[in-house]
Amino acid sequence: MRVHQAADGALVRIRLPGGVLTAAQLAVLARVADRFGAATLELTARGNLQIRRVDDTAAVAHAIDRAGLLPSATHERVRNIVASPLSGRVGGRADVRGWVRELDAAIRAEPRLAALPGRFWFSIDDGRADVAGLGADLGVHLLDDAVALLVAGRDTGLRLSATEVVPTLVELAVRFLEVRENAWRISELDDLSALLPGVEPGATPFRPVTTPPLGLLHQDDGRIALGAAVPLGILRSTVAQSLATFDAPLVVTPWRSVLLCDLDESRAGAALRVLDAAGLVFDETSAWLRVSACTGSPGCAHSAADVRADAAAAARTADSTGHRHFVGCARACGSPPVGQVLVATAEGYRLLRDAALPGAATSGTAGGHPQVKP
Repeated sequence: MRVHQAADGALVRIRLPGGVLTAAQLAVLARVADRFGAATLELTARGNLQIRRVDDTAAVAHAIDRAGLLPSATHERVRNIVASPLSGRVGGRADVRGWVRELDAAIRAEPRLAALPGRFWFSIDDGRADVAGLGADLGVHLLDDAVALLVAGRDTGLRLSATEVVPTLVELAVRFLEVRENAWRISELDDLSALLPGVEPGATPFRPVTTPPLGLLHQDDGRIALGAAVPLGILRSTVAQSLATFDAPLVVTPWRSVLLCDLDESRAGAALRVLDAAGLVFDETSAWLRVSACTGSPGCAHSAADVRADAAAAARTADSTGHRHFVGCARACGSPPVGQVLVATAEGYRLLRDAALPGAATSGTAGGHPQVKP
């Protein structure tokens, strides 16, 4: 496992293709974070988890491996796959979870892809247009009768069959390695024709969904999924253990929230009461959904402020309907696709960016999440 040395110690990131993990795996991560780290799990914008201030990386890697969360020593950093979190349970044109598993296996089976930059990622949208607008390097969006190929969140106009999806994504990722020079992301290429000769992606990107699925969500099979936002993406190990006790499948979403799935009505009600008391968010009007932050001080040496503390203070006094992302330096790590980005300076915060929602989707139907307040 490759470990990042942050200002506050070693940081371990655990890739979760499609955001999927079991209750047993979450319990292992909670125990690991409690014993060897900061006693928190951080949710990332790509549906992964990370543990900060790790003091025994070998022990953590061993525990993660035994939990089945480290299937490849060579490709560990590049298994970045985001998929529609509710796919196969609530709505969508089809269940794309099989594609997630196939793509993960295909990435690990291609030796050349071990060289992909760690920032490179894939998206698989089941037709509801929830992750298509998040700007993945390569992605697909399910249509009624075909699959649209996306590059940097834009429709290429190319249409694939179901059997072509995974081979095409792998082939294009390999081609990116051949032409990328110093680029980390496809959006940084000077000329996309090197990647897709003769193809010019649409000018209008998919409209990004900015809020997670929250509350009691009635699955197509009659069971219930419970969606909970995690303030600033910081999940205390004790709360993670509480989530694990319900022994239900979990999905970490790219909006720093979690889904507790396949519950009956009684367990869903119990989980809602327990997790609401633990500080998770179920109200789509909550101010916590309108603020986010990078790591900031003391975790990042580049940061000019404790931006998480400032974002939390802003949430408690929020009077704006727009989203504000607080960052400690001009790198603006973790910035969402829309909203204000405020960068810390010696004189306070200044506006670094103010991005409005782009136009509607270029193909398919712009969508979002079915949200039901408890």
